[in-house]
Amino acid sequence: MSESHQKQSFLRKYIFSVDHKTIGIQFLFTTLFFFLVGGALALLLRWQLAYPGKPMPVLGQVFPESMMVGGIMLPEFYNALFTMHASVMIFFAIIPLLVGAFGNFVVPLQIGAPDMAFPRLNMLSYWFFWPSAIVALSGFFVQSGAAATGWTAYPPLSAIEGTGQTLWVVAVIMVGASSLMGAINYLTTILNMRAPGMGLFRMPMTVWAIFITSVITLLATPVLTSAMIMLLFDRTMGTHFFLSEGGGHVLLWQHLFWFYSHPAVYIMILPGMGIVSDVISTFSRKPIFGYHAMVYAIMGIAFLGFIVWGHHMFQSGMNPTVGTTFMLSTMLIAVPSAIKTFNWLGTMWRGTLRFTSAMLNAIAFVSMFVIGGLSGIFMASTAVDMYFHDTYFIVGHIHYVLFGGSMFAAFAGVYYWFPKMFGRKLNEPLGKIHFALTFIAFNCTFFPMHILGIGGHMRRIYDPMQYTHLQHLQPINVFITLSAFVLGVSQLILLVNFVKSLKWGEKVGKNPWESNTLEWQAPSPPGHGNFETTPTVYRGPYEYSEPGRSSDFHPQSEAA
Repeated sequence: MSESHQKQSFLRKYIFSVDHKTIGIQFLFTTLFFFLVGGALALLLRWQLAYPGKPMPVLGQVFPESMMVGGIMLPEFYNALFTMHASVMIFFAIIPLLVGAFGNFVVPLQIGAPDMAFPRLNMLSYWFFWPSAIVALSGFFVQSGAAATGWTAYPPLSAIEGTGQTLWVVAVIMVGASSLMGAINYLTTILNMRAPGMGLFRMPMTVWAIFITSVITLLATPVLTSAMIMLLFDRTMGTHFFLSEGGGHVLLWQHLFWFYSHPAVYIMILPGMGIVSDVISTFSRKPIFGYHAMVYAIMGIAFLGFIVWGHHMFQSGMNPTVGTTFMLSTMLIAVPSAIKTFNWLGTMWRGTLRFTSAMLNAIAFVSMFVIGGLSGIFMASTAVDMYFHDTYFIVGHIHYVLFGGSMFAAFAGVYYWFPKMFGRKLNEPLGKIHFALTFIAFNCTFFPMHILGIGGHMRRIYDPMQYTHLQHLQPINVFITLSAFVLGVSQLILLVNFVKSLKWGEKVGKNPWESNTLEWQAPSPPGHGNFETTPTVYRGPYEYSEPGRSSDFHPQSEAA
C-alpha cells in the first residue's frame, strides 16, 4: 500500500473513495438496502390484494380512516406503491447491484488491473446513483403523492400527473447518467487495462458479461434519457411531444421507452449469467463447457435484444406484418439462451460438484431462468399475447426472469465474493437455510401468478373482489401473499448472516474456493493496487493445464 494512500482521511478513503473496491462495496450496501425497501413496498401491495376489505392491524393505527376504504390504503396510494416497487427494484436494486457492485469490485481484479480507468468518474457514478433513489422516493412526501403511472410511465397520464411524477422523471435521468458513467468506465478498463497475456478470449465470463452489458447500456440508455427529457418538457414547459391535443404522439413514448427497456432486461440478466458461469465452473471443478459458444451467445442475446422491443406493443394496433417480425425475432432469442443453459448443464455434468450456498443459488438461477424463458415464448406469440397481455401471467413471467434470475445470481455472487471483499466467509448453514426458504417461497409466490393470469386476473387492480369473474381466484391471492411474506422474512436471514460475518465470519486466505480466476491470486481483501506485482497470464481460467484432468486447477498467473 502506497504511503499517500495510508495518509488519506476517513472521508476520502471510505466515503468519497476512488478505489474501485470501496465503490463496489458502497454499491453493494446501498443496493441491498433498496432491495429491502422495494420488498417492503411489495408486501404492502400483496396485503391489499389478499385482504382488500380488511385493514392490516398494525397499519390500521397509522393510516387515517379516510385511507382505509376498501382495504389498508386508497387506490391512489396503491398505484404509487406498485409504481415505486418496480422502479426501486429495477433502477435502484437489480441493475446497480449486478453491474455497479459486482462489476466495480470484480472486473479490475479479474483482468489484473490496479483500478478502473477513470477512478473519479467511477466515484461520480455512485454519487449520482443513491441521490436519484432519494429523489424518486421523496414523492411519497409531497402532496400529490409518489409517481403512480407504473414504471412504464405511459402518457398521457404521466404527462399530467402530480409533482411526484416529475421527481420520478428526474430520478430516472440521474440514475441513467450514473449507468452511462459506469459503462464508459467498464469498456475502457476492459479494453485497455488487461494484464499481460489476458487476451479477450481468456477473460472470465463475468468480465465478458459486464463488457457486453456496458455496450447495451451505452447504446440504449441515451434513448430512454431523451424520452424522459421530452416527458419532462411536456410536464413543465408546455410542449406536446406525447400529448395528442398538441399534435404529439402517444405511441412515440412506447417505442422510445421499450427500445431501452427490453435491452434493460438483459442489462439485468447478462451480468447474472456471467456470475453464474464462474460460480458453476468453480464448484463443478471444471472449466466452463463451450466457452467460446457462451461468449458468442451473450453477443447474440445483446444484438437480438435491440430488435424485439415491439413485442411489448402487440396491443397497440401495429401492422400484422411488423408484429410477425417482432414475434419471430423474439422467439429467436431462445436459441442463444438455450446454448447457455445446455453449457451450464454440460459444465456440471460429471463434475465434482460442491453444493455451497453460492452453487445452490447459481443452480436456482439456471432452473428459474428456464421457467421464465419458457413462459416468455408464449408471450412472444402475438395471438397468445393478446390474451395474456396485462394479466398476472406477465407478472409471474417477469419475476421468474428478474428475481428467479437476477436476484438468485446476485445471491450467488454475494456468497462467492464475500470472502474476497471482507476476508471472511458467510456462514454456510445459515446460507443454505436462506437459500432453501427463498427458493420455496419464491416459487410459491410467483408460480401461482401464471394461474391467475390464465384465469384472466388483470394487473394493477386495487380490489379483485370487485370483479365477479375473479372472486373464485381469491384463495390463490391469499396464498401468494402469505408466501410473499415468508419470502420477505427469509431475506432477514441473509441480512443477519451478512452483518454477523463481517466481524465474526471464518477468516480465509487468498483462494478459499480453490478457484481459477485471477481475483483469487490477490489478498483477501485486496490492498491498494490489488496485486503486489502486475500479474502475467499464461492460460485462461477455463483452459485445462493438462487435457482430461478436470480437477487440475493451478494458478493462472505468475509474477511478471
